Amino acid sequence: MSIVGYRLGCPAWGLPAWRGTLLPSRRSGAVAPDEQGGGALTHYARVFSTVEGNTTFYAVPSADTVARWDAEAPSSFRFCFKFPRSITHDLRLEGVVATSSARAFLTRLEPLHDRLGPTMLQLPPGFGPARLGRLETFLDGLPSAHRYAVEVRHPEFFAGGDAEARLEAVLAARRVDWVTLDTRGLFLASREDRHVAAAQSRKPRLPVRARALGPHPIVRFVPHPDFSRNRPFVDGWRSALRHWLDGGREPYFFMHAPDDRRAPELARRFHAALRDAGLPVGEMPPWSGEAAAAEPDPSQLGLFS
Repeated sequence: MSIVGYRLGCPAWGLPAWRGTLLPSRRSGAVAPDEQGGGALTHYARVFSTVEGNTTFYAVPSADTVARWDAEAPSSFRFCFKFPRSITHDLRLEGVVATSSARAFLTRLEPLHDRLGPTMLQLPPGFGPARLGRLETFLDGLPSAHRYAVEVRHPEFFAGGDAEARLEAVLAARRVDWVTLDTRGLFLASREDRHVAAAQSRKPRLPVRARALGPHPIVRFVPHPDFSRNRPFVDGWRSALRHWLDGGREPYFFMHAPDDRRAPELARRFHAALRDAGLPVGEMPPWSGEAAAAEPDPSQLGLFS
């Protein structure tokens, strides 16, 4: 029992709030108390086939941390890390410092080489068409052995004009994937919910179009917290995924949530919608925390025997 055809994941693998559902409860001793700590990745990877590695956007992991991830992740799993913001937002890809920093970052991840999905380059809203040459130079300076994906947020890249066409050409020529951020459901939700209000203040509201420029189109989906309100968006992505799968691509789909405590459950609902529509995506495995909760407590068995 496993997810097949496409890769489904969440923005992290070990939120404490997932204990007792996706992850075993702390009482079992199977999950360490730190958010990304020992044991959590093992249980997460039994269910999901990828993870959006947001942690590397803020700091380069230590060699020991990478070694721990290497020990816990199965060979079938794929990490999709983000380049550090020091490269994308501070240096804005400029010069040899950005390129050398990127190469050093990829070298740090090298122990995971067979489990690295596309490494994501999330560019700030101010990175517009005038800097496309800088993006080309940066991409051409990266090791060709790795796969890459780019997320842009400048509005001109979504206006259907020359800037959008030029960016698509730059990425397609290098088989670099376009990362689509879909926040349509999020912006339908009421700001009276503090999690919704916080997410709306952080996330951009950009046009959405399914794009496949390379072998691994990536979607980051931030839905309405009431999953039923996302039906038109889910229907659209279901059609896109069917088309991509029929074309031999392996899409990556990352489920967010205004409150990321709910991301695994929303991902489960999304996967069920694909399966119910007849897509060949396999079955999501049972969750460790729920399976443990369903088992009888050995200490109580004698009470009723």
